[in-house]
Amino acid sequence: MTTTIVEKLRKQIESFETTTTPEGVGTVVSVGDGVAEIDGLPHALMAEMLEFDTSSDISLSETIADSDRVFGMALNLEEHSVRAVVLGDTRKVKEGMTVRSTGRVLSVPVGEALVGRVVNTLGEPIDGKGPIETQKMYPVERPAHSVMERSPVKSPLQTGLKAIDSMIPIGRGQRELIIGDRFTGKTTVAIDTILNQLNEPEERRPICIYVAIGQKESKTARIMAKLKEAGAMDFTIIVNAPASDPAALQFLAPYAGVSMGEYFMEQGKDVLVIYDDLSKQSVAYREVSLLLRRPPGREAFPGDIFYLHSRLLERSAKLSKELGGGSITALPIIETQEGDVSAYIPTNVISITDGQIFLETDLFNKGVRPAINVGLSVSRVGSSAQTKAMKSVAGKMRIELAQYRELEAFAQFAGDLDEDTKRRLDKGARLVEVLKQPHSKPLTVEKQVVTIIAANEGLFDEVKVEDTQTAADKLIEYLENQHADSLKDIKDTGEVSDATKEKLTRAFDQFKEAHKGLFNN
Repeated sequence: MTTTIVEKLRKQIESFETTTTPEGVGTVVSVGDGVAEIDGLPHALMAEMLEFDTSSDISLSETIADSDRVFGMALNLEEHSVRAVVLGDTRKVKEGMTVRSTGRVLSVPVGEALVGRVVNTLGEPIDGKGPIETQKMYPVERPAHSVMERSPVKSPLQTGLKAIDSMIPIGRGQRELIIGDRFTGKTTVAIDTILNQLNEPEERRPICIYVAIGQKESKTARIMAKLKEAGAMDFTIIVNAPASDPAALQFLAPYAGVSMGEYFMEQGKDVLVIYDDLSKQSVAYREVSLLLRRPPGREAFPGDIFYLHSRLLERSAKLSKELGGGSITALPIIETQEGDVSAYIPTNVISITDGQIFLETDLFNKGVRPAINVGLSVSRVGSSAQTKAMKSVAGKMRIELAQYRELEAFAQFAGDLDEDTKRRLDKGARLVEVLKQPHSKPLTVEKQVVTIIAANEGLFDEVKVEDTQTAADKLIEYLENQHADSLKDIKDTGEVSDATKEKLTRAFDQFKEAHKGLFNN
């Protein structure tokens, strides 16, 4: 028996072959402001994850397993050294510390387990609900899909906001910029879009990813609470890189968010990603670049700031049927200074996206919510991303509203106005009122359509301007209770047939009769 065991061992020893695997090892030469200069690592890759060996810094009372591992990301590959940003607690990284290359680029976990959770840039949970069990990792930087792998944007992504769905439609796979000064309701438009997805049937409901870049943690907590209360967190992921995070994590957060979205897109699902906001990402990237000693360019921003946003937003796409037909719709947010859309970062992002929703401070202060400037807002996908019902009623309204804005500017200088001008101004003022909408109250498409039909047909012409919004709300309530079949027809068919239009005309007359008190103008 003993002889047999000895023979087996001898054979194993004789056939044993040693294999060596090279490991890149370097040393931290200097560290400061979240950037480490590393001597060695001649074979490091661009954007590779590097592991800082913090084991030498552990006290006797804790083990290596208990200590938090600290990672970095190689961003400058220089002749004799590597500069890397520290992704974690920079206080743990010290001069003389050993650094090991991992051989893989920075990646984040992806999968269904992330839905309903709040994570940081590295995909680690920060909502106190325990670990996230995922099997797959996607690199944060991936090439965008080629033109041949895409299909045209034709399916609408409804925001629930009358002013946007009617005049600046957004399609699934589109990139629509939300731009405006501070406190003009940019985030509100984006969050209302997430809330409106509750009105979509479950099979058409997109996975929503909200990326908070450089925001106050209290603001992100309020948004999470609002989504949770409405039941929208069931299909939402929040990626949070608050103002207290290092600049490197703030600049990488949008890439992490879109990588999580790409997993679902490749499963054939629709995804909505909101970047709030890319102005703060630009500032974070500028900080990282200057710390890495990269040369600044125009307005002291690095020369590749355009590439920073283009390679992010190009990853939004509507895939071809052969690749599953999934999509990523991007709603980037940009903050302007004093309404200056011609500044460096705003013009960059405007040129990359497929249109913009411009929110104006003056309109916001006048009580117009959402404060959309129809003249400066545009959707380059246009009516191809609208339902037939909305397309048939919205065109006329946009023209009338644009004419109203033009006439309004001249009317304040004119003494006597002719009847036609007065009529246009009155109609325009009522249209503005009809398009007003309180936050967190998105409307379904059929309700938006009937409201616009009523406005176009002059139903509110006899209502006082200040009562127009009330009349529009009461009309929806009346139709829901008395003429639900007309709303259902529009919802089911996606268009307004002649028969439905006749029914609605009769319903408007009945509404007028039932609410005589409103029509006393």
